[in-house]
Amino acid sequence: MSSLPKPEKPRILIVTPEITYLPPGMGNMAQRMSAKAGGLADVSASLVSALFELGADVHVAMPNYRRMFQGDVFNLHERELRKYHEVLPEAHIHLAEDRIFYYREHVYSNHAEEAMKIALVFQREVINNVVPRVRPDLIHCNDWMTALIPAMARRRGIKSLFTVHNIHTRQVSLAQVEETGIDAAEFWMNLYFSGAPSSYDHARSHVPVDLLTSGIFAAHFINTVSPRFLWEIVEGWHPMVPHTVRQELRHKYLAGCSDGILNAPDVSYNPLTDDSLALNFDDSDFVTGKAANKKALQLELGLEEDETAPIFFWPSRLDPVQKGPELLTNTLHRLVSEYWNRNFQVVVVADGPHQRWIHEIVERFNLHERVAVRNFEERLSRLAYAGSDFMLMPSLFEPCGLPQMTAPIYGSLPIVHATGGLYDTVRNLDANTSTGNGFRFDTYDARGFRWAIDEAMKFFALPAETRAREIGRVMRESLKEFSHKEVARRYIAIYEQMLARPLVEKEAGEEIKEIAEREAQMVQM
Repeated sequence: MSSLPKPEKPRILIVTPEITYLPPGMGNMAQRMSAKAGGLADVSASLVSALFELGADVHVAMPNYRRMFQGDVFNLHERELRKYHEVLPEAHIHLAEDRIFYYREHVYSNHAEEAMKIALVFQREVINNVVPRVRPDLIHCNDWMTALIPAMARRRGIKSLFTVHNIHTRQVSLAQVEETGIDAAEFWMNLYFSGAPSSYDHARSHVPVDLLTSGIFAAHFINTVSPRFLWEIVEGWHPMVPHTVRQELRHKYLAGCSDGILNAPDVSYNPLTDDSLALNFDDSDFVTGKAANKKALQLELGLEEDETAPIFFWPSRLDPVQKGPELLTNTLHRLVSEYWNRNFQVVVVADGPHQRWIHEIVERFNLHERVAVRNFEERLSRLAYAGSDFMLMPSLFEPCGLPQMTAPIYGSLPIVHATGGLYDTVRNLDANTSTGNGFRFDTYDARGFRWAIDEAMKFFALPAETRAREIGRVMRESLKEFSHKEVARRYIAIYEQMLARPLVEKEAGEEIKEIAEREAQMVQM
């Protein structure tokens, strides 16, 4: 009796304006690509890699940013360049081709009109060329730059997941969409408009499309990049969230079609392999390693050299709208003064409008040996993670956040406001029970911020053995918890839930073997 043919694996198409790397085997360009603007790049790349390693049928669509790839791809001999293009249609990497992408310096444009045109042209290429070629079972889109695609997918009977990384939205007319070459008449009824259109013609000329809200509205399932931030939006927190975005997120939440999945730091953020450090270390020798990096940091920044000095590091942009730098300036002089005998030190490696006020405090009170302020530089920021004892991130709101996950990997304990991704990732440290990984305050004001810093200073006063035990534990746990493998696992679970079948069919006997292995592990425990 002949065996039944195996069902085809579901095909996943991930649509992203940025990606950092692709796994070997996905095409000849897989190890030659780098286009990154933020955390979305790291998540997209790690997810594609995890899916491909699992054996899933995964494809990725992104713009062909030629200048960004120039050193690795487009400086090659013309004959070799043609060779790459010849194999790409057969590969799983689908580059959207248009002159608007070529020779760009940045993934995102700072000009609103140009940014909109880039987003529309990219989506035109995906809708008109990539989707018909790939014929996916599920499309995973990201942010407003891909927000028309879920409406098209719903019209064509394709499942779609829409990830909200940022709450910014844009509006565009149907006429502008169609002038780009997208036939919006096919799926206009699945878009979200800024007002109620009476007809297609009325919508085309008079009622703009709200892009981010359209992506949320049309997708079968959505996720934010923090469970807590999703809940906060649904509960009515954060007045800067557009009403339409909140309304549609709430609808998806109440329908059980939403989730929050945290991002994770780039894998290069590891003190054992980071080449920006004065001395590499891990959880087994971090006492020596962090002391060496603290000395290097103090020397470079002109701070008083003292290995016993507690260093508090600020890594985030100095943006008073979101990041809370006013809490630092409201308490900085008093903190340094009251902890003067313990050589309290602050290191700020960040740009932003609030930087001038920190400089003014340093100048006015002559705190140059206790407080250092520098513009952002990645090498110095990495050294500060390794050389500091605590990391400051008192954000008013935080869709996800990465510094609070990066810092504990380097043995720098985070001090955060209990909001969004900070709430999800930082738990108050209790040395008596060996639980927690940082210090979290609930009330967003200078007193709440000061309370958390005082708690950190109490921890810093504990016996060296106790501190070493807890910091080593936090480093080990953080490296495991804040990993791209965990992020990918969560997305894969959503894909399989949406498709109502596994991404990769198991061979006969595999499931029995897995059950046996789990039972054996339980016996050993």
